Amino acid sequence: MKGSVGDAIVVDGRHIDDLPRKGEILEVMSTASVVHYRVRWDDGTESSFFPGSDAHFVHHEVRSSKR
Repeated sequence: MKGSVGDAIVVDGRHIDDLPRKGEILEVMSTASVVHYRVRWDDGTESSFFPGSDAHFVHHEVRSSKR
């Protein structure tokens, strides 16, 4: 599964009492066959992130404005 700009990314804690780390994808970057992301984390910091098996995406829903 791949993330898109605007999606949330959640990294599960490594230990039982660890809280998950959450962030918003700001940019999708790729180098050869490796996809990574620029993420703004919930603490306000930004970083390049290479997701591992402990990460998952929450896709941003686009709502239509039909009435």
